[in-house]
Amino acid sequence: MASSSLALLSSFRGPELCKTKSLISHSKHPSDVSFSFQCRKSRIPPILCSVSVSDPQVLTGRPDDLVASILSKVTETDRGVSLTKEQQEEVTRVAQELQKYCVAEPVRCPLIFGEWDVVYCSNPTSPGGGYRSAFGRLVFRTKEMIQAVEAPDTVKNKVSFSALGFLDGEVSLKGRLKALDDSWIQVIFEAPQLKVGSLEFQYGGESEVKLKITYIDEKIRLGKGSRGSLFVFQRRK
Repeated sequence: MASSSLALLSSFRGPELCKTKSLISHSKHPSDVSFSFQCRKSRIPPILCSVSVSDPQVLTGRPDDLVASILSKVTETDRGVSLTKEQQEEVTRVAQELQKYCVAEPVRCPLIFGEWDVVYCSNPTSPGGGYRSAFGRLVFRTKEMIQAVEAPDTVKNKVSFSALGFLDGEVSLKGRLKALDDSWIQVIFEAPQLKVGSLEFQYGGESEVKLKITYIDEKIRLGKGSRGSLFVFQRRK
């Protein structure tokens, strides 16, 4: 769990959401379309994140179609464990297509704040460490894998499980976040906290991870770990 790559960062001061507004430029190239995201509250300066695309059909929901597609491929797969290699490649292809519509500075988009379910990882042991290894999954049945991102720079990860089918427990991590550039973040996690039944204790030491945000909207967030693992996060309702 100490090697978990569930991390995000923003320099915002509060959990204001981005509001999407489409802007169509009447230029010599009518197919050029740009999106802008602005913060609602006036107590912080408006942050503008934009991306240009060449396909005007995006306005009718192309990114939404891709989001629906990737979620349909990873739902009910034990976060990707039950997918074949070919199915994982399909998930990767959709993620690469979605990346084309990512805002310019995803680490500064306030949509990152909130609670997220980890619904997919191309490497099963990245989110959860040994608890998600082939042997670990035999002993620990994962119930929930949640990441909470809190302003201005805190992330809390929690994996809840059932040990041997009857003993409930959870592993939690708390980290402090730092933006490395417009897409990459770094997080320093404190030692993991393990709770099993009435027992609760801390073990191990600090850990450091890096993650690139490749796409974010109101429903999902995509991330790529420093070792190439693909993550799909779905916002909790």
